[in-house]
Amino acid sequence: MTTRRTALKILTATLLSGLMTFSAFTHAADEGAKVVYHVDFKNPTRYSATLTSINNILNYYDSELMEAEVHIVFVGYGLRFTTDDPLKGTPYAADAKLKARQAELKGRLQSLINTRGVIAEVCDKTREEVDLDPKKLYKGIKRVPSGVAKIAILQSEGFSYLKIQ
Repeated sequence: MTTRRTALKILTATLLSGLMTFSAFTHAADEGAKVVYHVDFKNPTRYSATLTSINNILNYYDSELMEAEVHIVFVGYGLRFTTDDPLKGTPYAADAKLKARQAELKGRLQSLINTRGVIAEVCDKTREEVDLDPKKLYKGIKRVPSGVAKIAILQSEGFSYLKIQ
């Protein structure tokens, strides 16, 4: 009886240990599936790389059967990527490089929002700074009072911060 009882205790301890490890791994994986991208730059090539990175991370999470929540927060120069308005006379005015790629970049962002569930948010302080009518923002882009505050809040909620260089 003693050997049987000892074996049962060892088996129970092993199963509980495995369950706790699996539970911790699952929790860590869930936490890792929360990402916020910060766009505050004006380079269309860098922004294109950001969109590619978002698509790649979503593909990875999909392949691992993980739920993902991805935010992209536009601040400062990032405003250029949220509207077709040329922002003439502002620090964020569209240049030839942006104009050449604007339709493509807009389509990629819209696809991430509409088909992949990416949450796109623009800093309302930046938008107000240049007096851009909110109706001129691309469909699906949400306004937040402060982009950097939104990023800080998301980080405090366990979101990983990514910024493409």
